[in-house]
Formats: sequence, structure tokens, C-alpha cells
Amino acid sequence: MTTLKGENIYLRALEQADLDFLYLLENDEKGWEVSNTTTPYSKHLLQQYLDQAHRDIYDVKQLRLVICTNNNETAIGFIDLYDFDPKHSRAGVGIVIFSEANKGKGYASEALRLVIRYAVQHLNIHQLYANITEDNQQSIRLFEKAGFVKNGIKKDWIKVGNTYKNELFYQLIPHVH
Repeated sequence: MTTLKGENIYLRALEQADLDFLYLLENDEKGWEVSNTTTPYSKHLLQQYLDQAHRDIYDVKQLRLVICTNNNETAIGFIDLYDFDPKHSRAGVGIVIFSEANKGKGYASEALRLVIRYAVQHLNIHQLYANITEDNQQSIRLFEKAGFVKNGIKKDWIKVGNTYKNELFYQLIPHVH
């Protein structure tokens, strides 16, 4: 079994055909809160990003993988390793499943397990972390189920409109061999 293939999903690199999918995701204002985005992305800018997507994680310090279902190879989301720090052997993890129809089916849990295994086996990761807003109960359950532990609260960290949200800091020191 490869590290990026699971029972129901597999993770693959970004491809040129993902442009429209990426465009919809990056321009969905509901996701801007967690991605620190404040303006839409043009297809031209996203095309430039795709053109550079082949670059090594050691160079660009991030890796975005597409989550696809095994049965029909449909792209259903992304999982990212970001702020990769090889000196300290750590990286952040972010995940998004696009449609409500694909949520609650275990795809995110499986993708998270696969990316943890990949990060440990191929990137020699010692720890992974996630930043999750306090009101995102679905993500909190997902990461806690995967073994992440809440180790801090960033008070009033995320501004949404005229209010602020606390952001929780979760860490995992995996013991995958």
C-alpha cells in the first residue's frame, strides 16, 4: 500500500485540470476566515500557482494535495502541509472537503491519516499542528479523533466582521513507523 492511497480515497499532486476547482475554492468567501484571504483570486494568478505546484516542499515550504475518491476519482477536497520547517521537523495541516454531500463520510479522517503517515515517513516530521477557530466543532472533532491535542488558545485571533474569534492550537507528535 502506498502512503497516499487509502481504502476510500487517495491523495495526489495538483494538476492543470484542477484550475476551475481551485478557483471555486479560493474564491468562496466562507473559507476566507481561516485562510486569511481578503480578496478574490484571478484564474491567471491561480494558473501561476499551478505552474509552480511541482516545486519541492523543501523549497516552497508547503504542499497541497488533492483528495480524490477511489471509486470514481472525483476530486472532493484539498489537504495542505504548510509552514514546513525541516530544521524543527514540523508543519501545519489544513483540510477542506468541498461539498456538504461529501462531508461526514470519513474522507477527511482518512486524508488526515494518510498525510500524517506521509509526513512522518517521507518528510521525517516530528510534529504536526493545526489552527482551528473555537466555533469549528467539525474540525475540532476531526483533529482530536486523529490524536491531535489542544495545547493553546489564541484569544481574539481571527477578526470576522466587527467581532473576533479565538483560535485553538492543536499539536500531534505522531508515533507512526
